[in-house]
Amino acid sequence: MEQNNTTKNSTILIVLAFFAIYVIWGSTYLLNKIAVAELPPFMLASMRFVTAGLLIFGIAKLMGISLKISIKQLRNTVIAGFLFLSFGNGVVVWALRFVDSGFAALIISVQPLVILLLMWLLQGKKIQPMSIIGVVLGMIGIYLLVGQKEIVQGENALLGIAMIFACLVAWAYCSLFVGKADLPKNYFVNTGYQMFNGGIILALMSLSFGEEWSSPLVWTTKTQICMLLLVLFGSIVAFTSFNYLLKTVSPEKVSTSTYINPIVALFLGWFFLDENVTTRSLVAAIVLLTGVYFINSKKKMVLFARFRRKQGTVEP
Repeated sequence: MEQNNTTKNSTILIVLAFFAIYVIWGSTYLLNKIAVAELPPFMLASMRFVTAGLLIFGIAKLMGISLKISIKQLRNTVIAGFLFLSFGNGVVVWALRFVDSGFAALIISVQPLVILLLMWLLQGKKIQPMSIIGVVLGMIGIYLLVGQKEIVQGENALLGIAMIFACLVAWAYCSLFVGKADLPKNYFVNTGYQMFNGGIILALMSLSFGEEWSSPLVWTTKTQICMLLLVLFGSIVAFTSFNYLLKTVSPEKVSTSTYINPIVALFLGWFFLDENVTTRSLVAAIVLLTGVYFINSKKKMVLFARFRRKQGTVEP
């Protein structure tokens, strides 16, 4: 009975964690887009992650959770903080000055392809047929999206798109790295160190680019609210869920968040910022969601195997 309860609790945690990285993270594109209109991108990202990291440390102390980690774990959290947050997130925030929030999220949905290829190249993992179909559908969706001249002809739009693709590689590689690396056992503490270290690196990046820093007290109310939501939900809740899932389920399953996030971001960008949503973008979104179904459905994998057996091409 106790084992059943443990399994049930674990399933609930996994479902809630997926909700966080699917829906909450999908909303961060809108929040960053609003905030970056007023604040320098690297300063914005730095203040977000340093604040979130310090809050996590404070909460952990109140809960009696030890913050002590080894030198190796500290080094790994610095690497993860840089690849995930300093580069992987900070540069995306920078690119949002040139591309729509929903459009940026749709570009990032190509990440599962990058992860699958890296797992094949670095770990020798065989790519399953259903995953291949899902990734192909994702690539078709990206082609439909990026092929729209009216969207990519904006000032520095191509530069923004190129930098987002670079962030994809960093994020995908780090997803594999975190799955194997020696990191703090407590997911909350692990997130805190990654946030804090990534935020410090972003502060150095901001200073090196000569960004002008300002106090939150002089920001507009809209930007202050966006920062609060980014810190509490986009950083602490969603990123802790992300680290938990990387240790609980396979990286390619976690990466399916990059398919759902665009749909959330596309809707929110259209609803709140009046961003242009073309018919072609909607078709691309539908294709991407179909890709999620193929990548994330074990049932489809079983049905596919049974079909192949009936054709005499798979051994029982």
